[in-house]
Amino acid sequence: MDRCWLLVIVSIGWIFGAIDASEGDADPLYRECIEQCEKKGSVGASSIQHCQFLSDGVLVDSPWYMQEPLYVQWKQCNCRSDCQYFCMMQQEKEREALGLKPVKYHGKWPFKRSSVLQEPVSAILSALTLVVQFNGWLSFFLLAYYKLPLRPHSGKTYYEFTCLWHIYGLLSMNAWFWGAIFHTRGFDLTEKLDYSSSVALLGFSLILAVLRTFNVKNEASRVMVAAPLLAFLTTHILYLNFYELDYGLNVKVCITMGIAQVLFWAVWAGITHHPSRFKIWAVVVGGAMAILLELYDFPPYKGYVDSHALWHATNIPLAYLWWSFVYEDAKFRTSTITKKSR
Repeated sequence: MDRCWLLVIVSIGWIFGAIDASEGDADPLYRECIEQCEKKGSVGASSIQHCQFLSDGVLVDSPWYMQEPLYVQWKQCNCRSDCQYFCMMQQEKEREALGLKPVKYHGKWPFKRSSVLQEPVSAILSALTLVVQFNGWLSFFLLAYYKLPLRPHSGKTYYEFTCLWHIYGLLSMNAWFWGAIFHTRGFDLTEKLDYSSSVALLGFSLILAVLRTFNVKNEASRVMVAAPLLAFLTTHILYLNFYELDYGLNVKVCITMGIAQVLFWAVWAGITHHPSRFKIWAVVVGGAMAILLELYDFPPYKGYVDSHALWHATNIPLAYLWWSFVYEDAKFRTSTITKKSR
């Protein structure tokens, strides 16, 4: 559920950020800087090593085997990307000297690189959230199969939603992994993998929210709920990857599914007598407060920490709290079922 807030917030950010997303790269001085950089291979005192290659990674008048190595393509340290970065830094230094505020370039704030990390703080915090997600899933796995009693004949867990939470855990770890990679290096492939894995997690989270809040235990009923949503998600992801990366459409899909599941959990927490219902409310309220960090979109402090990075920081305790609820829910449902069976 914690990742759902990210998708809703990012969607809102796309709406409000689209207005001035290219203010920096629309500057004629910035464009002139890039053009000269690609010709001369330098920006001020900075020499651009990869400008001996063309922007598509092939040396001028050279055969195919002179292409850039794959690891260089992965780092996106070709001539154009390096020129964009150094020209952006030069422009920002000049703007700072004139007392002007930073502006966005290609839809993003001007972040300072740290080694291969394009947005170092967000990348590191995404990786930490991935660790929390793994720890939460592993704790749930050990609880379900080694600490709680199992059904005597089948060896399965008494908790009816064990398999669903396993799938959620794997999808969540996958989404945060690609989120960390995208913040490390944002280009076409990592962007599509990040969006696709996030939408897959969001869609499955909606399915899980419906099944858990309505306590759907019958397999046929679960299939009836999941099948149309899975078909829609598959179609949507294929559309984004192989037809058109339509940001506007993705905004609508993400906002709809995100708000729907948040409402399911919030209403359920309000009417249920579950002993851990307050953890649900804490995640809902905490996530809502974190939205303020994203809506208050400010430039990165010292070139590293912006509002989105702070959101990542708040997401770590929310992820821990969410898995804590799952852990307690498994214990509560198992205890209830075993008492009834006696």
